[in-house]
Amino acid sequence: MPDAFDPAPSDRFTFGLWTVGNRGADPFGLPVRPAMTPVQLVQGLGRVGAWGVNLHDNDLVPFGAPAPERDRIVAEFRRAVADAGMCVPMATTNLFSHPVFRDGAFTSSDPRVRAFAVQKAMRGIELGVELGARTVVFWGGREGAETDACRDPRDAVAWYRECINVLCHWTRTQGWDLRFALEAKPNEPRADIYLPTTGHMLHFISTLDHPQMCGVNPEVAHETMAGLSFLHAVAQAMECSKLFHVDLNAQRIGKFDQDLRFGSEDLKGAFFLVRMLEGCCGRPGYEGPRHFDAHAYRTEDVDGVWDFARGCMRTYKVLAAKAKAFDADPEVRGILAGNTFADEPLGCAAMLAAKTGAGASRIRALELDPDAIAARGHRYERLDQLAMEHLMGVRG
Repeated sequence: MPDAFDPAPSDRFTFGLWTVGNRGADPFGLPVRPAMTPVQLVQGLGRVGAWGVNLHDNDLVPFGAPAPERDRIVAEFRRAVADAGMCVPMATTNLFSHPVFRDGAFTSSDPRVRAFAVQKAMRGIELGVELGARTVVFWGGREGAETDACRDPRDAVAWYRECINVLCHWTRTQGWDLRFALEAKPNEPRADIYLPTTGHMLHFISTLDHPQMCGVNPEVAHETMAGLSFLHAVAQAMECSKLFHVDLNAQRIGKFDQDLRFGSEDLKGAFFLVRMLEGCCGRPGYEGPRHFDAHAYRTEDVDGVWDFARGCMRTYKVLAAKAKAFDADPEVRGILAGNTFADEPLGCAAMLAAKTGAGASRIRALELDPDAIAARGHRYERLDQLAMEHLMGVRG
């Protein structure tokens, strides 16, 4: 029976063709599910309540397809998306599968490879524009090395910058209002990938010719597999208005890139992530698509793929409801308010926020007793227990 946690278009949930189209192959085993066409995938996503569908260029158009075949495939796909009442919010380019990219795309030591990668990205952007996408994601899957004897990493970063700059300039000359979202990952399939975290990407963006059109696309699995806090990566991106897209899945620390169903691991981490994306404590939330970059277990048949897709969306909505209840909990609000000292008589917060010489002088002159300040506990044990009880459904 339908309930409050069934997805609706207003939820802005999206999946990639490569996610629900994953056939369950891995390095040790062949595919376990039949191939589904892009049209079939769109129809399935429409049935389970997704709002949009995203794609790599070659998820839709086979590599090297002649122009007439390409145009036929794209036209058929556009009709299917329209018939399903969906949209294509994001497009990306596969710069990692073909052997030409075995030593990188934008960071390859061979300038011919870099030029081909830029050319292929241009075609991918053209495809995205044709389908109505407003965001273009770049994941540097091969932008790395197994041995640093191969090149100076400073050259690799400079070449990376050159290629993104070319694409930014070219896109602007076409008159397209697009946003580029750069996606970090620490390793796999390379031993080490350049610009491995969201923080690295944010600094890299500040060095580009057009930083205003570039942001990030952080992914749960990519930060988590290195033991980092995904919540903090997203928070940093949101704080500087650079969260252009987000990839939601689940991951165990230290494992290979698992791309598990959203919320199926680290439920508390997923809870705090959803709370921030939805807007917590009166802060603004994230207004873009909630994209699930994950896939069903290898154990599943085609029906299991759609169970997986429904599960991602339902878990997000359940966590959003629990986050809202947590933020409305009077005890939670009391503990949070008690730790901000908004009414403390010295006015420290106002002095710090002023960022002036006079404010700094006043801070320098304050008589503060660190021992007295340190004597007070923060009640974070109780606060975390309240979060757990909301998650476990015994409070709300």
